[in-house]
Amino acid sequence: MDEDTRYEAVSSRDARFDGEFFFAVATTGIYCRPSCPAVTPRRKNVRFFPSAAAAQGHGFRACRRCRPDAVPGSAEWNARADVVGRAMRMIGDGVVDREGVPGLATRLGYSTRQVQRQLTAEVGAGPVALARAQRAHSARVLLQTTSLPVTEIAFASGFASVRQFNDTIRQIYARTPSGLREEAGTRATEPRVTAAAGIPLRLAYRGPYATAETFDLLAGEAVEHVEEVVGEAGARIYRRTLRLPHGTAVVAVDEAAPAHTAARQGWLDARIHLTDLRDLTTAVQRLRRLFDLDADPYAVDERLGADPRLAPLVARTPGLRSPGAADPDECAVRALVGREGAAALVGTYGKRLDVPCGTLTHLFPEPAVLAGHPDPHLAALATALADATLRLDAGADRDEAARILRTLPGMGEETVAVIRARALGDPDVGPEAGEDAWRPWRSYARRHLDVEAGRGK
Repeated sequence: MDEDTRYEAVSSRDARFDGEFFFAVATTGIYCRPSCPAVTPRRKNVRFFPSAAAAQGHGFRACRRCRPDAVPGSAEWNARADVVGRAMRMIGDGVVDREGVPGLATRLGYSTRQVQRQLTAEVGAGPVALARAQRAHSARVLLQTTSLPVTEIAFASGFASVRQFNDTIRQIYARTPSGLREEAGTRATEPRVTAAAGIPLRLAYRGPYATAETFDLLAGEAVEHVEEVVGEAGARIYRRTLRLPHGTAVVAVDEAAPAHTAARQGWLDARIHLTDLRDLTTAVQRLRRLFDLDADPYAVDERLGADPRLAPLVARTPGLRSPGAADPDECAVRALVGREGAAALVGTYGKRLDVPCGTLTHLFPEPAVLAGHPDPHLAALATALADATLRLDAGADRDEAARILRTLPGMGEETVAVIRARALGDPDVGPEAGEDAWRPWRSYARRHLDVEAGRGK
């Protein structure tokens, strides 16, 4: 898109582009999402940025009306397999907060200078600025939804000091942390909750979202004691346990979503119970990948809807998602052994939660625990995951991972395809050879065909 086209999207308040770019107004010092309901500024006063971090780096503050920091992420980063796409996925997963820029660069196989240069060229900000913007968003969520002390929120969000936290919040939101909290309190009628009660969140997405089909898939795959889907169709809740870098979590996501139109973004309501608040950002990103919330359904449906074979399926189920995985290693093991096999592994090797939550009592076993399993196929996969010969994390090289998977015993092409589409989040895993007209969204074509086959049963 050129800048004139972007300005047209801003003028029409087109929510399709929320998260794809941001615009700032030189006369007000504020940056917004394209669908911001405020009066459209004059073209000469508008500046465009590829990321919220880039706008913040140029001194612009987040709009209090449209909350540009809360939009879905760009679908481009999930689709791209290059170093920038991989870096963006890893930053979202909290790698910079945990390991610093050198750790990010090492994972990518590049120098810190190369990573800095490529991100700045394409995203308008380096890894530190991108992680800082993400920390600020996490802090705002905690300030406005919990009664945790400000000092605790500062460190839980990933800031190195309270001073750094205060300075960042003032710069990005033009409010003190206390001011942000008071602002939310004037609008909310419910008392703020503590971390023990779970952090309520709205997980934003763009365009239509086929929630029923996503929850149907998750319900059909649910492994006892680790995850469950409860409630009646249309009002179901998906719940599961998670192993995170600093602790564990129990997460819940509601199927019921508010009515929305093409001009208004929707969201899924979620609640996250963490044993360590430092895991908030990572937990949110893993839910976003599981529910495919950063997808661009407009681009997907336009491409697939042009194919005569898929057109009626797309019309019947607009906004169909290609779910990913909350835990890529777990996803790979489950793809190999199946649902019943996975349940047996949980019963034998799974670690019990310190505090069970209803029927959710276990964490899925780690690869290192399964490396000595008597099944040679499972043992080979678990060993490769445990010693990092095979990497399936957010920044993994998808082609290299697929190559290694094919060398493992018992790993058929269909299993490799499932792992690539789900664990690695690849949007272009083809259901059939030669279907080039479906690129780069062949994983979504696969989902449409699977959903249609399920309807025919």
